[in-house]
Amino acid sequence: MEKKTYYFVGIKGTGMASLARILHDKGNTVLGSDIEKETFTQGPLLKAGIKILPFNSANIKPGMTVIQGNAFGDDQPEIKRAHELGLTVMSYPAAVEHEVTSHTSIGIAGAHGKTSTTALLAHVLDAVEPTSYLIGDGVGKGSADDRFFVFEADEYRDHFLAYHPDYAIMTNIDFDHPDYFKNIDDVRQSFETYGKQVKKAIFAWGDDKNLHRLNVNVPIYYYGTGDQDDFRATNIKRTPAGSTYDAYFHDQKLGTFTIHLYGEHSILNSLAVLAVAYMEHVNMAEIKKELANFRGVKRRFSETDVADNKMIDDYAHHPNEIKATIDAARQKYPDKQIVAVFQPHTYSRLAAYLDGFAASLSKADQVYVTPIFGSIRENKGNISSADLEAKIPHSEGIDMDSMDKLTTYHDAVIIFMGAGDIEKYEDKYKEIVNK
Repeated sequence: MEKKTYYFVGIKGTGMASLARILHDKGNTVLGSDIEKETFTQGPLLKAGIKILPFNSANIKPGMTVIQGNAFGDDQPEIKRAHELGLTVMSYPAAVEHEVTSHTSIGIAGAHGKTSTTALLAHVLDAVEPTSYLIGDGVGKGSADDRFFVFEADEYRDHFLAYHPDYAIMTNIDFDHPDYFKNIDDVRQSFETYGKQVKKAIFAWGDDKNLHRLNVNVPIYYYGTGDQDDFRATNIKRTPAGSTYDAYFHDQKLGTFTIHLYGEHSILNSLAVLAVAYMEHVNMAEIKKELANFRGVKRRFSETDVADNKMIDDYAHHPNEIKATIDAARQKYPDKQIVAVFQPHTYSRLAAYLDGFAASLSKADQVYVTPIFGSIRENKGNISSADLEAKIPHSEGIDMDSMDKLTTYHDAVIIFMGAGDIEKYEDKYKEIVNK
């Protein structure tokens, strides 16, 4: 295949960075532009030898194919220059769709669990067959002779409607973006539209009533722990070392599988991976080995030892995610005290899920709530972190000046959760302890 020069406008965006790495790995020349502020996607791009420039229309040269990030309009100077030169300009979704339609593709969608499931499927398939993958946390890998393309399909602002994959995994349908969707029916409608674009089959979590209401044109195989599920996990054993279970497709036993991951959601994610592998006739013994090798995704239950405590960093920012993270911590550390430090992400989200946050966080032994990480675009309304604290018996507020409250814990698990800048609280806690 002819090699090209790709120029990414907004190359540091998580999806854009992933796609840039895929196209680079396939032997193309890749470069791009972005703001100068450092981002977590930057290091891996530079390490791969991908050049990052400041925005400048003079960067655009004849012969380039320009990929336009979602945040940029046609009036952006580099995009304007590309059109003046008559270059091919592709939107980010159109560029991803090109990969989707060129391979056996699997798009992973769901309000929760899509990054973890995408990473797990990518890891497993890549070890067995040539696979390219795009994960929503900025990780991407291209393989020149790839059989599979595994990608994260995000429902936010209906981004996933750009894609027509062979298979879809749907982990759940939840009302997770109150700033875009009107209600749960609105979200389900989007998933149904996406489902109608799938070519071969859908794998969906069997306990989700909204996923059972989908009206689509391909078979839906449900996975879970119920007798009625097509792909089933039975005889589940959860220990501090991970989980082991027997997997069945209807009455056919696929094998006994072990994962070194925690929480019931991890078992479900691995079942979805097994389902795809089974349908594509991938060797189950190989799959078994690779599932046991997988160690997780950054910002999902990432552990560090801080003094005599276990510190866990997790992106959880919805009640169901918080519940899953605390469940995972209880499985791995059944005898330790579980302390949650939660940063509410946006005023609108806190208002929408106030009771849900309270119910999920109450499963920890002690809870600390930081000030809200707000968006400059949103109306603050009349909600505050104190409204959440009032609903959780064993909770109190915490901020950058009172992080020493955490120094009273020993041999405990301290979980920092949130989608804003929760890392600054983690850094402050480590700094205080190290002093």
